[in-house]
Amino acid sequence: MGEGMREVVTFEPTAEQFGVFWKYITQEDVTDIDYNGSRLWITDLKKGRYPAEDELTESFIDRFTHNMSNCVNRQFNNANKVLEADTRELRISIIHNSAAASGTSICIRKSPCVVRSSIQGMLQGGYCDEEILQLLINCVKAGMNFVFGGEPGAGKTECAKFFMRFIPAEERVITIEDSLEIHYGEIHPGADTVELRVGPGFDYTDAIKASLRQNPKWLMLSEARSVEVTSLLEQWSTGVNGFTTIHLDDVRKLPDRIQNMMNNVNDADRMENRIYRYVDVGILIRCIRQPGGKVKRYMDQVCFFSREETNNRVYMLVKDGEMVSGELPAEIEKRFRYAGISEPFRCKDWEKYIREGM
Repeated sequence: MGEGMREVVTFEPTAEQFGVFWKYITQEDVTDIDYNGSRLWITDLKKGRYPAEDELTESFIDRFTHNMSNCVNRQFNNANKVLEADTRELRISIIHNSAAASGTSICIRKSPCVVRSSIQGMLQGGYCDEEILQLLINCVKAGMNFVFGGEPGAGKTECAKFFMRFIPAEERVITIEDSLEIHYGEIHPGADTVELRVGPGFDYTDAIKASLRQNPKWLMLSEARSVEVTSLLEQWSTGVNGFTTIHLDDVRKLPDRIQNMMNNVNDADRMENRIYRYVDVGILIRCIRQPGGKVKRYMDQVCFFSREETNNRVYMLVKDGEMVSGELPAEIEKRFRYAGISEPFRCKDWEKYIREGM
């Protein structure tokens, strides 16, 4: 199995299987349900992260792990210490108490078939400035390549799903994931989409290379983790557009971060140049806890990457959540013109999108 691969079997969840967890699974704003061996912790979009009052007994944990192992037909014991499973909207990871000194560890991540973000919600919640949001929607319309960075749980995938809403239905979108979280076909019924799931014998690099023969307009890699990023850049260099997410704490570190994942260390300069040429937009999502325990997610940084003759440059538009510049690379301005966008910071369909609740 390739690096970062997960061999996962899916099943349909029931309240009986999940017991105490079910009431949190069915709460719309809950994103994560975590048990550390002694206490249950809940992550909620509005309440933030908090300890639940429920006391989980050893017998419940035993029943739950037994149910999960039966659902995916996998052993879970001293010899098989990690159990992973997916449902249509849940990603489940369990570590056996023989490996977790604090007790059996359970993480349940929710990825519902909805787009949680909207234009109005983003603006009212201080997610980003209106001018930046209109610019980024225009970037989608102009077919630019996005990388969404941030720490685990920051909301990278949710941000990517929001911007996918502005891709025309007739443009073929291929998604590549090990755990289905984007749900492009269900969120955009009638759109031309192919959803690929990697697994043993069909890793990320295989899927990316196979995608080129499927006539894609957009290639969406759920997360760039390892050497598959080389194949992703190769695809983007052919004119295919795309999104991916990456663990990152500063967009200016993105080129180094990608280079560290690549397998060709003997040609670092050429690889760096390709990153600046084929990655267009970098967005860093930040998640902070506010007074009272609520969490706020926002665009902390936004930039353009540009390869200009023999120089590589980062154009920072947003720093620390504030717009600091409106300067765009010449190549980016040219691509806007080719797309018929004369005012990059003004989206001509803006009012229409707001009326439609996008």
